[in-house]
Amino acid sequence: MHVCVLGAGIIGLTTAYELTQRGHRVTVIDRATPASGASGGNGAQLSYAYVQPLADPGIWAQLPKLLLSPSSALKIRPQWDPRQWAWVWQFLQACSAQQSQTTTSQLLALAAHSRLVFDAMRERENMHCDFSESGKLVLFRSEASFAAARQQMALQKQLGGATQMAVSAPEACAIEPALVHPQKTFTGAIYTESECAADCKQVCDALAQILSAQGAALLVGQAFKNWVTSGDKLTAVSLDKGGEVAADAFVLCTGHAAPAMAAAVGVRLPVYPLKGYSITVATDGTGVAPKVSITDSARKIVFARLGQRLRAAGMVELVGHDDRVQDRQIQTLQQATQALFPDCSRYTDIHPWAGMRPATPTGLPVIGRQANGPHNLYINAGQGALGFTLASGSAVQLANMLS
Repeated sequence: MHVCVLGAGIIGLTTAYELTQRGHRVTVIDRATPASGASGGNGAQLSYAYVQPLADPGIWAQLPKLLLSPSSALKIRPQWDPRQWAWVWQFLQACSAQQSQTTTSQLLALAAHSRLVFDAMRERENMHCDFSESGKLVLFRSEASFAAARQQMALQKQLGGATQMAVSAPEACAIEPALVHPQKTFTGAIYTESECAADCKQVCDALAQILSAQGAALLVGQAFKNWVTSGDKLTAVSLDKGGEVAADAFVLCTGHAAPAMAAAVGVRLPVYPLKGYSITVATDGTGVAPKVSITDSARKIVFARLGQRLRAAGMVELVGHDDRVQDRQIQTLQQATQALFPDCSRYTDIHPWAGMRPATPTGLPVIGRQANGPHNLYINAGQGALGFTLASGSAVQLANMLS
């Protein structure tokens, strides 16, 4: 079968890889180069064990701050966009204890499967991507948030999640000595020894090379223009620079652009962009940069060591489709990184980035065919901030459905 995969981010490329492993002929189309969107500068953490969804009962008490405070790590800025309002309404409906538990259970299962698939692929393909299995500490700044985290940890343990520990601030500093400076600013942490990190862009670049070597066609710099249909199925996609690509099946992996493309053939997707930022700094070889991945839960900022670099990423903004890099947010990330790790870098060479994470209101991705849509159109989108973590497992699910 000839399968056309639209999107060359981590979701699209892992999907294309799994399809080629099953013997399908694959064409990948993207308006830009691989990992040019949300995959290019993400938080780099592979968060297999700590998957707490953004839709949480605690959101209700935070609503005034989310709407009004300029310093909130999670911002909602209303736009003249009915899709944003619909998404926010569904998101608030999902902020219940029951939905949060259901989502956590399903995300843990998908993440565990994804880990097995990614590790096998990385070993099989001898992939170099600054991979490390150094564990993760999630820091909490108040007793109330730390208590809620321990409850989430207990839930994940009941659901079969990886072994985790609640540790005090001094114990966290013993695990990661680079935290000794800000020890007094946090109350405690959740430690997961088995968590990993890797450079998602390097993974995407490697997958693009592997796919080309295996005979897949990669059409980059070719933007989607429209669908070509016949009855209840798609026959081809037309491209903005002219020409069409015909295929037997089509997989939409275009992140936050997927809803508009799907709507052209009558499919409604509950996916909306959550804007995030990152900076990458050289660690200068000083040896005081953290080796363990760190998540500052209050500021919604994650830190991951990538070889001789440190990636800091964070913030969640519902601000429409504006992907511009805002200097104020980059400064916030730099200040937060220097506050936690003042000696890990000279901070003279900052690589800023902004991206749009495609998320569903519940946090569960959309995978497979959709009701009322063409029978040969498949969706793989909406993984949100867990895109890198869930990519390989999502790709296997999609490939199994299609096969």
